Amino acid sequence: MQKIFVGGAKALLIAGLVLAIGIIPGCKKKDSGPGEVKVPVEIAVVVEKDMPNQLQVIGHVEPVQNVSIKALVTGTLLDIHFQEGQEVKVGDRLFTIDPGPFQAALNQAQANLAKDSASLANARVENKRYEELFKKDLISHEQWDQVRTNYEVYKAAVKADKAAADNAKLSLGYTSISAPIAGRTGSLSFHKGDLVHAGDANAMVVINQMEPIYITFAVPEGYLDEVKKSMASGELKITATIPGDTTAMERGTPTFVDNAVDKTTGTITMKATFPNTDRKLWPGQFANITVIFTVLPKAKVIPSIAIMTNEQGQYVYVVKQDTSVEARPVVVKNVENDVIVEKGLEAGERVVTDGQLKLAPGLKVEIKQETEKEQGK
Repeated sequence: MQKIFVGGAKALLIAGLVLAIGIIPGCKKKDSGPGEVKVPVEIAVVVEKDMPNQLQVIGHVEPVQNVSIKALVTGTLLDIHFQEGQEVKVGDRLFTIDPGPFQAALNQAQANLAKDSASLANARVENKRYEELFKKDLISHEQWDQVRTNYEVYKAAVKADKAAADNAKLSLGYTSISAPIAGRTGSLSFHKGDLVHAGDANAMVVINQMEPIYITFAVPEGYLDEVKKSMASGELKITATIPGDTTAMERGTPTFVDNAVDKTTGTITMKATFPNTDRKLWPGQFANITVIFTVLPKAKVIPSIAIMTNEQGQYVYVVKQDTSVEARPVVVKNVENDVIVEKGLEAGERVVTDGQLKLAPGLKVEIKQETEKEQGK
């Protein structure tokens, strides 16, 4: 019985091996093999169209003019003629400092001027009379010198009185403070009844010009030649959008290029002027700036998501006629969500935009139906 059991076990083992051998060829026949596996991908077709050659940077909004209003005389703040945050025009009255002491000083200076002017008139007559007497040898030289000296003293006194009167009048004028520019007022540092001093460190209020307005931004020095050429030809254009409000695009005019490249950042500072009639741009605000150098006619364009990068540089997977893919190096220029292909692709070729990580050169792909429909739109 023991021998029969062993023999039965061997028979079962042999039968199992035969069955396994029969199954394995069947599996191989059913599998299409690694070379026939198709990777599902999405594609885009290389298209030709006119595209702007542009650069996107971050800018900083600042007023064209910014004025800190400070008192030029010391006195009590008698009145404030505007509200914080109010728009003012050139010449609008802002503050009144108590003019009483300054009016009194002007009156005193004018009185001194009148007094010395009368004395000067009398000294002038005496000087002329004594000069005639001296010529006739009726008075001594010393007497005429004394009269002439008095005359000169009164002339100097009148000049000093006129200067004092002018200064008093100027100081009186400083008690009324008006807006030197049109713009929007900020917060008040002083209030009615406060004592303000000439030379106070803090401004009474700051006025920012709102219309037009600047945006300052920096461009990498590698773009300097394109900036200069585009400005010379009049093609350089600047647009701005506010973060969170991408639909409201503002168009500006390039007005300033710095005369040197910043060595620490490798950038050059530029400014653009925006009309800002709708007040969408606010001093101190950040803005997304698009610098448009030129419009490139018939540029080859693909979505930026098609671009891959390795040690050799940038490349894309190109889908060939037999649905196999080829890794092809490209030279591109970024333009928002698309890229301009300067070298490496021709119009009409197909590039993979999704599924690249599963690909290798020579593999075949299966193009997703929804992508094909999208490309056919």
